[in-house]
Amino acid sequence: MAIKLGMEAKLYRNSASYATPTWEELTNVRDLTLNLEAGEADVTTRGNAGWRAIVAALKDASIEFEMVWDPADAGFTALQQAFFNKTAVEFAVMDGDVTTSGSQGLRASMSITSFGRSEPLEEAMTVSVTAKPTYADNPPEWMTVA
Repeated sequence: MAIKLGMEAKLYRNSASYATPTWEELTNVRDLTLNLEAGEADVTTRGNAGWRAIVAALKDASIEFEMVWDPADAGFTALQQAFFNKTAVEFAVMDGDVTTSGSQGLRASMSITSFGRSEPLEEAMTVSVTAKPTYADNPPEWMTVA
């Protein structure tokens, strides 16, 4: 059994081209959720003997995570600028190191759709980030390191 802990997972940002990526780990990330789901298309026929039949349709993805508010952190600043400038960021949401054989996760160019700051009295300021796939030359893909 190969159990993975959340703290072993890694989020990367590509600072180069799609063909020859330079993956920079975003270490200022706290809890992260990778949401993957598919829409549904109804394919029910009279031959289904009264049962509704569904097939998976368009896939949808998003990542939601929290970062400590740190304008000196290059990854934080890159995401903040991507939000305000409406520019895409290519992410790799991996279950391990992006150079380790067998690591896998979603690779996608995404728009930062939410960049909300939280200011609790007795905690560090944080930012909640949401990113969703955007229009790009390369569609999202499930990446497994060879």
